[in-house]
Amino acid sequence: MNLRALALAALIALAPAAWAQEQAFTNRSTELRDKAANDGKPVATLKEGTSVKVLARSGGWTRVEADGKSGFVNVFHLRFTSTVDTKSSGGNPFSSVTSFLGGGRSSDKATIATTGIRGLSPEDLKNAAPDAAALAKAQSYRSDKPTAERFAREGKLSAVSVDAPQGERR
Repeated sequence: MNLRALALAALIALAPAAWAQEQAFTNRSTELRDKAANDGKPVATLKEGTSVKVLARSGGWTRVEADGKSGFVNVFHLRFTSTVDTKSSGGNPFSSVTSFLGGGRSSDKATIATTGIRGLSPEDLKNAAPDAAALAKAQSYRSDKPTAERFAREGKLSAVSVDAPQGERR
């Protein structure tokens, strides 16, 4: 058996394990929580740039393992990276493997970061319940016109007129 065939067999055998565990990094200091909710108890504080192993994703929360502890982190506090080939591969999904095994051909690489959260499902809407305390708290943040104008004056802000996008009414 030649070396290239052995390397290809090893890559195929290890691929599922590599795909199953995604790497991410914290993009700010954040709490590792015991449940996927803002009221979850903090398990640990993760500093900005901490490497985490992604165990599962669910909506706005990601179950991760970091520094020997596991818990949940808000998805917006993570940076997911993947490397893509910026040269055309002609649609061949194995071009990176064949290029590695063939040797000699190099490609330009780009690093991208993506984050996504699904919207509300019909079941989420059906099971929704009003939270009077949360509404009252949100309303407590609103400002009256004189307070807003004073804030703008003190901050030396000025009004800017912005035209409505084409096709929309004012």
